[in-house]
Order: sequence, then structure tokens, then C-alpha cells
Amino acid sequence: MSDLHNLSVKALATLLHTKEVSAVEVATRFLARMGGNPHNAFLDIDSEVTLAQARASDAKLADGTAGPLEGVPVAHKDVFVTRDFATTAGSKILSGYRSPFDATVVQRLRTAGMVTLGKLNCDEFAMGSANENSAYGPVQNPWDTARVPGGSSGGSAAAVAAGLAPAATGTDTGGSIRQPASFCGITGIKPTYGRASRYGMIAYASSLDQAGPMARSAEDCALLLRAMCGADIDRDSTSLDMPTEDFSATLNSSIEGLRIGIPKEFFGEGLATDVRAAVDGALREYEKLGAKLVPISLPRTELSIPVYYIIAPAEASSNLSRFDGVKFGHRAKDYTDLVDMYKKTRAEGFGNEVKRRIMTGAYVLSHGYYDAYYLQAQKIRRMIADDFQNAFKECDVIAGPVAPSVAWKFGENANDPVADYLADIFTLPASLAGLPGMSVPAGFGAGNMPVGLQLIGNYFKEAQLLNAAHHLQQATDFHLRKPQGI
Repeated sequence: MSDLHNLSVKALATLLHTKEVSAVEVATRFLARMGGNPHNAFLDIDSEVTLAQARASDAKLADGTAGPLEGVPVAHKDVFVTRDFATTAGSKILSGYRSPFDATVVQRLRTAGMVTLGKLNCDEFAMGSANENSAYGPVQNPWDTARVPGGSSGGSAAAVAAGLAPAATGTDTGGSIRQPASFCGITGIKPTYGRASRYGMIAYASSLDQAGPMARSAEDCALLLRAMCGADIDRDSTSLDMPTEDFSATLNSSIEGLRIGIPKEFFGEGLATDVRAAVDGALREYEKLGAKLVPISLPRTELSIPVYYIIAPAEASSNLSRFDGVKFGHRAKDYTDLVDMYKKTRAEGFGNEVKRRIMTGAYVLSHGYYDAYYLQAQKIRRMIADDFQNAFKECDVIAGPVAPSVAWKFGENANDPVADYLADIFTLPASLAGLPGMSVPAGFGAGNMPVGLQLIGNYFKEAQLLNAAHHLQQATDFHLRKPQGI
């Protein structure tokens, strides 16, 4: 079957369970497409491991013990540790590192029957908005290889958009699932903080990091999210003790009367006209479907940027202190004593953006600045969360753009790192509040580049978001369009 790479997760699962195709056949098809590593999306591929998993899935499909997603391929962002593939987090300091265990998210998807295709490129330690910060080279956007795919889960978004994998895992700290999903024209969802275990996910900012799925449709994301989520309180202190939820159960429920909040702060100065046109078009579709648009305000939206870029670097400066060349990863060859080894190892192993954020974090946590910066940022973070709760008194979900523009060209912000930071203005507030949010393909902008519509829900309302996204995708075909040649 020549078009296997264009099929959805659900379609592949159906074909596999009815034995119209084998897991080995599906895996072989995707491995062939991955040959030569198009778009520099993958950092580690091992066809022997993948085919061994596929053969194991075929055996389960044959004897009736198959999981719900048995034999369906998936690729993992390289911040999830894996036993069978190297894990680098896109950094030289972890070059060649092999974990003795699998991250909980990896383990759960494997339990559901999914076959691992490999590890996906990402911004170093998930720090970036363009995937230009990977130590192993940038990922190319399949829609235009001269443009960025978004970050930090750029490899995940590019792999799905290019038909190299039907699904991928990503992580979202300040928008790193939603923004690359928007830039590459796919669907991605960040669940409520704590819904998916962080065990085995290399930490960037512990109070913000959250795992989520990336695929072509809301329907596929619902299947993946069900497999990924669930309590893991014995291994992750931030895991929520909540039962697994079937996010597909209400996909087709009516959205008649759904109140969609439109924050005025998301549609002001700085939003590109082409992005606004696509988002407005998607909102009109919702009105046709019976939803009601409600004007709301999120007054502290602009403050999310300074708040995030104080809190996240502060947590990163602590989390990344473990990478020192002592127990694992890169170690400098020549040094005079232990302190010299630390300095040289970290200087050689970390990239510029990681160093920048470590230094920023150390500064805001230092004596004399902790109260002035870090504590104040935490107070405003609470206010941002309160703004959302006030808004949800008037609406059920919140909608707006994912990013102010479509994907930019490589090097466009090379001399201005703050420009990348500003591109996260619409995704940061939900991350700071710990709310679920997703990106849904909503049209195309300048250069025929994809535009995503962001949907934000209240805590634990992932099913409602997926329901709203699914209805938009039933009414439009933006999620079905593919880059030329795919």
C-alpha cells in the first residue's frame, strides 16, 4: 500500500487490527521515507530496533493481545529518555548518551502498542522558538525548507508534516508544541500541567514543562493523549492523581452554543494581517457551527514574556547544573582540577542559547535580585492565572492566534534573540497558568505558509478542546493539506 505514510493514526490502527497490513510493512514504509533524514528531523534511527518492535506488535495482533494503537509508528522528541535510542536533548553535552530506562510517556505509548521510529531533533534542552539552537543543525520546515519549523519541538512537527511519522511526542514549556504545530500545519495539544508524567523527560523548567502529542488531526491527538496521560505519582511528584480519560468519547458532541472567548490582547498591534485573516476565517466557521464568539480580556498578556523569561531560566539554571561531565555525557579532555573540568565541560558542551538562559537564571536567583525579579515574577504568574479564571466565567474556551506571524526564514532573528522570545507572546500565558492549549490548522498566510488557531481550555478540559478542534476539522480541510511532494 503506497500511501501508508499519508494515513492517520486511527486509519493505520484500523488497518493493523483488521490485518489488512502488518506492523512490519508499516514500519518498513516509514523507515524508507526516513532514509537520508529529510529536513534533518531525526537525531537517532535504528531500523533493527524499530523492526523488532514491529514484529512483536504483529505477534500481539495475531494472538489477540494487541493494544489499541498496536503497530502504529511514533517518533519521540529527543528530550524523552529511551533505552533503545540515544538521548541528547539536542546538545553536545549529552552526545551518545543512552538511558537505562524509558520515560513514562515512551513506556505508555509502547504499552499501547506503538512502534518507535527514532528520536527527533529539537532546540537544545528545548530552549528555542525556531529549532535553530540544536547542536546537530536546524530542522527545515517541509512547507519551505528556507524557513524554520518552529521550536522547540520542530523535529516532531516537521516529521509529521513531511509524512516521516504519523505521530510524534513533543514538549511544551512556553509554546513548544503549539507554535511548531502552527508553523508546520499540523495539530498539537499541551494538556493541563501534570496530566502527562514528566518522569524521564529531561527538564528545562520543571514548573512549566509538559508532554503532549502531535499529529495531523484532533482525532489522532485524542487517541494519543489517552495513551500518554495518567497518574505517575510514585515517580513524578508533579503528576496529577487522576484516572485515564477517553478523550475521543465526546469528539462528535455538538458545539451548538459553545462560548468562544476572543481576547482583545491577542488581536492588537504586532499581529500580522495574513495571520489575522486566517484566524478570523476559522472563527467564522465556528459561528456557522453554532458557537458564539464572546469578547474577553486577558489584561496581563504582555507581562507573560518578562515573567516567563525570568521563571524558566531560573529553573533551567538549577536543572542543568547536573550536566557537569562527572557521571555521564561529554567531559572536557584537558583540565587541571575538578572546577576546571566543570568549567571546560560546560563551556564546550552547552550552546549559546543555553548558556544565555543559565546565566540569566543564575542572575535572577542571586542574592539581592531574588526578591526583585523571581518572587515578583511568581506573583504576576498567579495574576495571569487569575485572569484566565475570570475569563472562563464568560466563555467555555478561548481562541486566538498561536503566533504573531507565519514561520520566518533561517537567520532572520540571528542577531536578536529577543525577537524569538516575543514570538511566544500568545502561547506563554496558558503555559504560565498550567492550562491546556492546542494548535489547529486554520489556513495559510504569506508564502503559502500554514497558520494555526490556538484553543485554550480551563483545567482538565482537554476533551472540550479536542471536540471543538474536531468540529473545525470536519468543516475545513486545512489539516489534510500537505507540503508539495508529500
